[in-house]
Amino acid sequence: MLGSAAQNIIVLCDNVFLYHVSEIDFAAVGLVGVFYLLIASIGYGFSRGGQILIARRHGERDYAAAGDYFKALVMFELMMAIAIFLFLYFGSAFFFSLFIDNPVIYEKCLEYIYPRSFGVFFSYIGVSFVAFYTGVAKTRIIIYDTIILIIVNIFLNYIFIYGKFGIEPMGIAGAGLASTLAEVVAFVAFVIYMFFDKSNKAYKISGFEKFSIPLIKQTYEISAPIVWQSILGLGSWFVFFALIENMGSRPLEISNLIRNVYLILSIPCWGYSAGINTLVSNYIGNRKRQAVLPIAIKTAKLNLLTTLLISLPVAIAPEFFLYPLFGGEDMILVNESKSLLPLLVVILAVFSIGSTFMNALTGTGHTKTALWIQSLFVGFYILYTVIAIKYLDMGLMWVWGVEIFYWLGITAAVWWYLKSKKWHVKRF
Repeated sequence: MLGSAAQNIIVLCDNVFLYHVSEIDFAAVGLVGVFYLLIASIGYGFSRGGQILIARRHGERDYAAAGDYFKALVMFELMMAIAIFLFLYFGSAFFFSLFIDNPVIYEKCLEYIYPRSFGVFFSYIGVSFVAFYTGVAKTRIIIYDTIILIIVNIFLNYIFIYGKFGIEPMGIAGAGLASTLAEVVAFVAFVIYMFFDKSNKAYKISGFEKFSIPLIKQTYEISAPIVWQSILGLGSWFVFFALIENMGSRPLEISNLIRNVYLILSIPCWGYSAGINTLVSNYIGNRKRQAVLPIAIKTAKLNLLTTLLISLPVAIAPEFFLYPLFGGEDMILVNESKSLLPLLVVILAVFSIGSTFMNALTGTGHTKTALWIQSLFVGFYILYTVIAIKYLDMGLMWVWGVEIFYWLGITAAVWWYLKSKKWHVKRF
């Protein structure tokens, strides 16, 4: 759960600190934070494809091949990081000008993204490490490394955003710098652990003097639909927030607070989704396809139960749970957001089930089918949002309600496909 939600936690930390700086910084980081999550999801999506391949070979007990897939994944992620960095550093100004009306929010977004762009190198290669250890079911290091990431990020945010220890207050730019440096520290810690981890010998991952172009190509073929799924999913969220920005700064602030609560409470969903990827691929590698649907159903139930256990108390007593993060002299923003919290519980419930089944389908290797299903409902998502905001002038309750229809549709489509057993024929 922690490893899958690392970028969510970073964005959350940035939001919490900037909430106490200024309303405009908080509104801006809400928009640019979603954009960076989209960027991070590209690297994460490719790592998920690599994770499926690693888990499949690990299930077949072909450990050397699992190591070869890991090395191919690292090389591919490095090439992707170079391309994404160039886009962020040189193309962000033009990109944001296409979506943002408020010139102050536009400048704030650029202040954040320039220092943040250097983090893609450490983020993209770092998720390769996470994919490897998740694929071979040795996830303890992911917990430790994510804890390091969180602690360092909080400490550096405090220094750079507020200006401590002789450093000038940097505001939203300090948040971008702090998050990047935290990723550097976490990356170095992971590299040191892998160097001393003797269990890696079976996978022969110590040398990169040779890497297989065919394996990189296969990793790309499995991963590309997952990446497009992430781009579609988070991209639609970016469009969602860009449209809300057109409603005014206050609806954007309220939606940003709700999104932060969403990020916190959805951490179990991300973890179970990553876990079901590995379980499904491992079962198929062991020639146990008949176990795939039952384990997906059990995981969905567990995901739903966990999500409800942590989300219902927040909806019932938001002042108590949100005050440590978004409190202060007043709780005006929290109070204005209270009416959306029961709706958020329903959203999280359907999301927990839908994301589990979607990732179970992805774990079978039928990533193109998963992409087609998500593409269909992203089209509905964007169309609904545009009509609700631009033409019908609906309130935030109806606008956020699109999430429920989106995940219910995905759940129904994936359930039908898994029951059809058409996925049984996939081989690689």
